[in-house]
Amino acid sequence: MDLDFDDAQQALRDMAREVCRDYATIEVVRAMEDDAHGVPSELWKQLAETGLLGIRIPEGHGGAQQGLLETAILYEEFGRTLAPTPHLASCVISAGILERAGSPDQKGWLEAIAAGSAIVTPAWLEPEGSCSAAGIATRARRDGDGFRLEGSKRHVVYAQAADRLIVVARSGESGGDDEAIDLFLVDPNAEGVRLTQQLALASDTQYRVDFDQVALTAEDRIGTAGTGWHTLCEVLYEAAVLNAAWANGGCEQALALTTQYAKDRIQFGKPIGAFQSIAHYLADALTHLDGSRPLTHQAAWAHDQGRSLHELAPMAKLFACQGFRDTTAKCQQIYGGIGFTVEGDIQLYFRRAKQLQLSWWDTHHLEELIAQATLDDPA
Repeated sequence: MDLDFDDAQQALRDMAREVCRDYATIEVVRAMEDDAHGVPSELWKQLAETGLLGIRIPEGHGGAQQGLLETAILYEEFGRTLAPTPHLASCVISAGILERAGSPDQKGWLEAIAAGSAIVTPAWLEPEGSCSAAGIATRARRDGDGFRLEGSKRHVVYAQAADRLIVVARSGESGGDDEAIDLFLVDPNAEGVRLTQQLALASDTQYRVDFDQVALTAEDRIGTAGTGWHTLCEVLYEAAVLNAAWANGGCEQALALTTQYAKDRIQFGKPIGAFQSIAHYLADALTHLDGSRPLTHQAAWAHDQGRSLHELAPMAKLFACQGFRDTTAKCQQIYGGIGFTVEGDIQLYFRRAKQLQLSWWDTHHLEELIAQATLDDPA
């Protein structure tokens, strides 16, 4: 594996950094906290015009069809600026599901996603459920030629801004198996759908979505009966790598801000960074980051080489998110009291670090996946 970026990858990083620098400023991040819509229009427009929304979407559907490593480069820049976008939910997870399993009509959404004219977001986690298949209790029961959807979802990001939801539900239609899980394309404005905004740790835009006998057609199901969970998980492995890249970018910027503060803040006649305890905190954080980034790049590179992500992706997210959380916690302590106030910027990084650690497969589930990939490997 070559750890150096080629010219095209370097150009991609420079472009993404410029877009995020100009349109995902800290003022934009603050303005989007607990915003009902949550999508900064100018940033979204620029991501569409530069082709970054379609980075994982096939060229035949209006995208650029770049590799996972190239997308990880983009996500490091997202993390560096805490860019508030539904890119992961819409352009990676939902687009990945539609590309893999969607009907020709459903794949028509891919071009709109790449152009930024439509947002599609997954509705997966449930109030009393876990990250695993056992956590799915929402039901899609047969009703004539279609279905009736009943249940609740939590932590549905950007649901108010979404044109469609991809809902994970049990249909029991795979060989009579009542545990079969399917994916359904659902209009969030349909009768029986209720959105309730949630106030999350990171103050990002999340909703609880309740479904009360929502009418669906047979054409709303994505893929063949009983294949929904497999399709979702394959896309979530890719998302885990990108979440790790986002964490690495955020960790790097938080560390850079704190290192500069440690150089500038004078106490007892010298910069606080000159004190051994502070210097060691920063050195430990940098060491962790320099281990996390190559692991993330290795996972993305392996996927682009056609290799399995089942071991590397959970490892990358677990390691990167733990490092992001631990680093930002230390950074807050180095800043002192100002680090724990809303006026300071470092708390923005800490809250998002913890939120990311809990989201898109939490620590417990990641450990289970790693154990399955290593201990259950017949080799």
